Amino acid sequence: MITVLSGGVGAARLLHALSDVIAPSEIAAVVNVGDDVVLHGLTICPDLDTITYTLAGLNNDELGWGLRGETWRVMSELEELGGEAWFRLGDRDLATHLYRSQRLSEGATKTDVAKDLAERLGVAVRLLPVTNDTVTTEFDTTLGRLSFQEYFVRHHHDVTVRAIEFVGADSAHATPEVLDALREASRLVIAPSNPLISIDPILQIPGVREIVAERREDVVAVSPLIRGEALKGPAARLLGELGYDISTVGVVDFYEGLVGTWIIDEADAALAEEIRQRGVHVEVTTTVMAEADNAERLAKAVLS
Repeated sequence: MITVLSGGVGAARLLHALSDVIAPSEIAAVVNVGDDVVLHGLTICPDLDTITYTLAGLNNDELGWGLRGETWRVMSELEELGGEAWFRLGDRDLATHLYRSQRLSEGATKTDVAKDLAERLGVAVRLLPVTNDTVTTEFDTTLGRLSFQEYFVRHHHDVTVRAIEFVGADSAHATPEVLDALREASRLVIAPSNPLISIDPILQIPGVREIVAERREDVVAVSPLIRGEALKGPAARLLGELGYDISTVGVVDFYEGLVGTWIIDEADAALAEEIRQRGVHVEVTTTVMAEADNAERLAKAVLS
């Protein structure tokens, strides 16, 4: 079994690529819940949903999130009524959140709901929220304290961040399924997700970082940066704002002590020797998964 520490879009693409190379049932995804939010009385799990929709072949490639073939009548009506509509939820997507919220109200856990949704949508990869407890990623910014979705969606991650806090992480419990997946996997993979706001919330759950560190030689990480830029999202900007080098080397330093092998893009091949001097192995290949052939190359590099 391969276990992948996963955020949203980057992880979803890697999981999809891996599923084309090995049996999806041999893959477990430990998924970030720090950007989960309750809006309109509904529990929304953006990273879990992005991964589920992508693996089910239902993701909206045009928007980069949500479901294909969306309509927006509910949001339009809500906006006309003067309700909070800055966080856009499509009509089809709302069904997912209604289902999850109902199940949670009946006593199910996020782990239960993730499993049920995966089964209903034909997803064989095991999708495991890192915890069933509430953990919220919050930002200390020049505009004051912001929740994840306020920072990321409402302000388009266009404000300066001074610090990031994972509220509730210290007292949260990794699920038994997650701990087993981390301990029993033949390989641990860190997806090319944002290190600071997608992977770090996973590592902050007590016990998770310790297991990853113990298994360092079995850990393979894919850099989310190419030539100092992220394909999507504010990873590069956040690294700089929080004092890290804005490069693949900066990402390597962020994960110090956790990774045995780094996979970096061909465009960053000149950095390979500097990274090796950190005492890690380095493989150079494409990390851009827009084309099927390149996605397969990356998946095979992760598994080799």
